[in-house]
Amino acid sequence: MLAWLLIIAVTFVMGRSFIDFIHVGKMQTYIRRSGFSLEFFYMLLIIYAVVIVGFGLIYFVLSMQDIVLVENGALRQVSILDALGQAVYFSGVTMLTIGYGDITPVGIGKIIALMQALIGYILPTAFVLRLVQYQDQSRNQ
Repeated sequence: MLAWLLIIAVTFVMGRSFIDFIHVGKMQTYIRRSGFSLEFFYMLLIIYAVVIVGFGLIYFVLSMQDIVLVENGALRQVSILDALGQAVYFSGVTMLTIGYGDITPVGIGKIIALMQALIGYILPTAFVLRLVQYQDQSRNQ
C-alpha cells in the first residue's frame, strides 16, 4: 500500500511539472525580449530531471514489490543503493530514447517504459511548439 502511495505522489509531482511547463506565464516576457529564453531552457532541463528521477523512483518502488528490471538477461541480487541507481539509469536511458539494451523491463515495467519513452519523444516537440507559439504571440502584440 505504501508503495502505491509513493507512486501516486511521484506521478503527481511529474504531472504538476508538466502543467507548469504548459502554463509558463512569467516566462513569456523573457521570450519576448530575446527570442530565446535561457530560463525556459532550464525549465525544460528541470522537467527532464524530474521525469527521469520520478520514473526511476517508480521503477525502484516496483522492483521492491516484484521484478521490474532485468540486467543482461539475468536476475541479479543487488543492494538497495545499486537497485536505485539501476532504476534511475534505466529511466534516463529510456527517457532519452537511447535504449542500450543492457537493462530490460519485465511485466508492468514494459508498459511504464513505453509511456516514459513516449514522453521523452514528445517533450522536445512540445518545447519547440511552445517557443514558437510565444514568439508568434509577441509579434502579434
